[in-house]
Amino acid sequence: MNYKLIILPLAKMDLEEIASWYESIQKNLGKRFLNCIKTEIKILRVKPLLYQIRYDGTRVALIQTFPYLLHFEIDKKEIVIKAIIHTSRNSKIWKNRKNY
Repeated sequence: MNYKLIILPLAKMDLEEIASWYESIQKNLGKRFLNCIKTEIKILRVKPLLYQIRYDGTRVALIQTFPYLLHFEIDKKEIVIKAIIHTSRNSKIWKNRKNY
């Protein structure tokens, strides 16, 4: 079953900021980061239950090669990506953000 994917605006900002930062470090590194995100999302859309629940119904997917966790929830037939956060940060910080 393919789930519908929703990426909240602040999660999109996370992606843009992280990719931009990696691109400033090395040419095409930002693109490699985004490709790793896309690969993880492909798996996520088909088998979201593979990923463990970390807290309050929020699941996380570790991004291959990069130290980031993709935080998401499953709502019926939708996957809602709420944040992309570095593994060294408190994973609950996205809760303090307003997701419009």
